[in-house]
Amino acid sequence: MEPDFSNLDDYLADEGVDGYLIDDDAENADQKYLSGFDAPDPFVTLYTPEETAMLVSGLEYGRATKESRADAVDRYGDYGFRDKVEEHGSGTAKAMVLAEFCAEHGVESVAVPSRFPVSSADGLRDHDVEVHPETDGVVTEIRATKTDEEIEHVHEAQDANEEAMAAAEALIGDATVEDGVLHHGGEPLTAERVKEQIELTLLRNGCALDETIVACGEHGADPHDRGSGPLEAGELIVIDIFPKNKETGYHGDMTRTFLKGEPTEEQRRRYEITERAVEAAFDAIEPGATGADVHDAVCDVYEAEGYATLRSDERAETGFIHSTGHGVGLDVHELPRVSPEGDELEPGHVITIEPGLYDPEVGGVRIEDLVVVTEDGFENLTDYPKELVLD
Repeated sequence: MEPDFSNLDDYLADEGVDGYLIDDDAENADQKYLSGFDAPDPFVTLYTPEETAMLVSGLEYGRATKESRADAVDRYGDYGFRDKVEEHGSGTAKAMVLAEFCAEHGVESVAVPSRFPVSSADGLRDHDVEVHPETDGVVTEIRATKTDEEIEHVHEAQDANEEAMAAAEALIGDATVEDGVLHHGGEPLTAERVKEQIELTLLRNGCALDETIVACGEHGADPHDRGSGPLEAGELIVIDIFPKNKETGYHGDMTRTFLKGEPTEEQRRRYEITERAVEAAFDAIEPGATGADVHDAVCDVYEAEGYATLRSDERAETGFIHSTGHGVGLDVHELPRVSPEGDELEPGHVITIEPGLYDPEVGGVRIEDLVVVTEDGFENLTDYPKELVLD
């Protein structure tokens, strides 16, 4: 995959700087995207319109030369790092090497991310390299528009996500009810047990995740409560899975809400209205639409049915109390925003649509699909049914 960095070239020209510098590990999605390299320890990527250069440890040198998209890969040892450490100490030595690395590649001034290490910035300035912190997140903005290859990577992660959701649904659907609590295999079925099944299924499909949400009843009324303990009959169960494909680094994201037993009229009503809110969001995705437009379409549905939103009451604690969605890619939450601050949606944007309603007395309902914006609307990357009641 070769990203289009022409917008980065324009940014550097507008700022009047020679290059763009990142000093971080590949958990920083901008670092991974710019370098095309995945490493657990920090390394340096220097982008200029003429070339991309990397500065890595000797440990990572061989792999970086083979796997990264850099035109040049340098080692700290190429600049006498060890001798500099002995003479000046590690902090000064790194600053000296960074400055020499920049000079080697014809760079006297750099733009850096807003979270660039202060020690690296001060060290570069001490050695006469101009450092200009950015405020716009230019690489993050570039990442928001996905190539066809990136969209396929997201789709692969979403396919694994669907298998994991099916495994969770089967576990809940097969459960029996004893004294109002779900049981499976003779034991209470807990949120932890369902999460374990989700994680095992994802591992078998080349994916992993740090956290997932299986939140029942009052737990589900807090959108980011991970959930714990026994699952109860007649209570809403929110399951939100957002795995990362271990090979590509791209994420999927999907939420479904289930109930084992007989829903109350209010539970069913909230679910059906949320289904309508999802469809209203889909209808709003069209050429020229903004993330704010899509969010407003969801708010319109909920407010018309008498539920609070943060648009109608910015202090609301129940009702629709979050944004409609967000971008998904190397980060599970990235640009663009599908919220009151959302800008124009463009072809190649991969976004979630995830309206929901929350109240501790009722529980939580959230339904989330993952879609890619196209020239004439959108394509849904999620192929999983929306069904509340599990028999």
